[in-house]
Amino acid sequence: MSTAETSGLLYSYEHDPAEIYRQSFSLVRVEADLDRLPRDMVPVAIRLIHACGMTDIVDDLMFSADAVATGHEALARGAPVFTDVEMVAHGIIRSRLPADNQVICTLNDEQVPSLAKELGTTRSAAAVELWRDNLDGAVVAIGNAPTALFHLLELIATGGPKPAVILGFPVGFVGAAESKVALAENPFALPYLAIKNRRGGSAMAAAAVNAIAAGLPEESPHG
Repeated sequence: MSTAETSGLLYSYEHDPAEIYRQSFSLVRVEADLDRLPRDMVPVAIRLIHACGMTDIVDDLMFSADAVATGHEALARGAPVFTDVEMVAHGIIRSRLPADNQVICTLNDEQVPSLAKELGTTRSAAAVELWRDNLDGAVVAIGNAPTALFHLLELIATGGPKPAVILGFPVGFVGAAESKVALAENPFALPYLAIKNRRGGSAMAAAAVNAIAAGLPEESPHG
């Protein structure tokens, strides 16, 4: 008899969370082409693939050479994490953060609707304005709104403070691909990590923070 039949369950499937975790990451390593990535980017790519289920995203990753190291160092010294939406904020595993870092989403701040109207932009973009006082040296994770990423780059271009690293995963059909190209081509030498084209999302943005917070494991990047 099958496990399902003997246990009274309708379906046969893996129940052990540790085994699910082990198999998932093992399959990612087998199926994804990780060899072309720098060593410190491999665990980040694995987390991103695990978050979205698509092994082919390796070919679409865009990043600066210093993105992972700079992001990890910023978190280690206590830098806050700014997110564009609550979904990203809730996906960040607080126990992974090395310095009890603040995770801040200002989208629902009471100032945002009137500020968006004043600026003639989206609430997501207006919420970025509220990051100014604490943005210097921060980690930014954008997983939803292209307008938030565009506005952040505009803020920096006009003399605003520079974050330590920008993790750009806005998703969608209008502005998402273009905002990530703008991030990759930013003239400020900002460390960044992004994925090309329309793909992205809150789960990937949160996964990037979690992976960078964890740092590079001691073992081989493929094992």
